[in-house]
Amino acid sequence: MQSIDEIYKQYFEIVNKYLFCLTRNSDIAEELTQETFYRAVKKIHTFKGNCKISVWLCEIAKNLWYDELRKNKKLKNVEEQDIFTYQEENVEETIIANEEKISLYKKLQKLNEQTREVMYLRITGELSFKEIAEIMNKTENWARVTYYRGKQRLKEMQ
Repeated sequence: MQSIDEIYKQYFEIVNKYLFCLTRNSDIAEELTQETFYRAVKKIHTFKGNCKISVWLCEIAKNLWYDELRKNKKLKNVEEQDIFTYQEENVEETIIANEEKISLYKKLQKLNEQTREVMYLRITGELSFKEIAEIMNKTENWARVTYYRGKQRLKEMQ
């Protein structure tokens, strides 16, 4: 088993990206990522090793986000902000790329919650269908079909 420091260094970005996809707010994602690793340290003895550590951490992160939503219902209305803060040399390309990404995120928000989460996990989390299935407590085939149908719905929205 890796040390806690190694786990943190290796999986911080994955968990943070996953939470950003759920929250669409970099500050909340950062805070929940820290809480995820805090809980993981406290519960490391419960990790059975029957899935990847990244899957286990994302499951903790998802549960924290759901807890946060239950505690503070207004978080559901968090506006899209700080979505893309990197800079490129060509300002026009950056603006066009950001508009396309924002458009994609807006379209993803029109999908049902499970489909949207599968799409986020696959696209930004770069998780396999098997890992997505483990996080969602579904079958790998379900994850594949849900992702495919989500892609089809996005194409129809154009």
